[in-house]
Amino acid sequence: MEEKQERHVGIDLGLTEAEKNYLRQLAKAEITARFRQPDPLPEIPAGGHLEEKRGAFVTLTKQGALRGCIGHIQGTRPLVETIREMARAAAFSDPRFPPVAEAELDQLELEISVLTPLKLVKDIEEIKVGIHGLYIECQGYAGLLLPQVATEYGWGREEFLAHTCMKAGLSTNCWQQSETKIYLFSADIF
Repeated sequence: MEEKQERHVGIDLGLTEAEKNYLRQLAKAEITARFRQPDPLPEIPAGGHLEEKRGAFVTLTKQGALRGCIGHIQGTRPLVETIREMARAAAFSDPRFPPVAEAELDQLELEISVLTPLKLVKDIEEIKVGIHGLYIECQGYAGLLLPQVATEYGWGREEFLAHTCMKAGLSTNCWQQSETKIYLFSADIF
């Protein structure tokens, strides 16, 4: 299982390279443990960021195509625990895909997105493509797209809003309705 190359999307939340590497290895070990004994993890790096309560997503791709992506939006548990849980969920519980098979392990690429808290958008001009992800709520439906999604597809702000509405199962223009709540967040993506 490979880790994706770091991109210049999102923001830096102060995680050290040692912490990022630890989280990548932890996520890989959580997935591998389903099938065989994973490689031993290094010692937990000092610094304290891994104990911060942060939302996070783990994204798996295979040959450039999405293979699983699950996360927690709100930080309710230490980051290290969230990554453990989300790695397993992305590999084995994403309802859009069958569970990862052992034969796929070496073909998977892994990406982690550590989130900032949600912020209610008052004016869509606040949304910066490449920096922000979006979370939209309307009529009991909700959808989220990570910051890297808009840049991967080359979307502008309004296209990003429309696709987030679609992700929520709503019409593409629901973001313009007064009852719709739009939130932005950013992420440290590695």
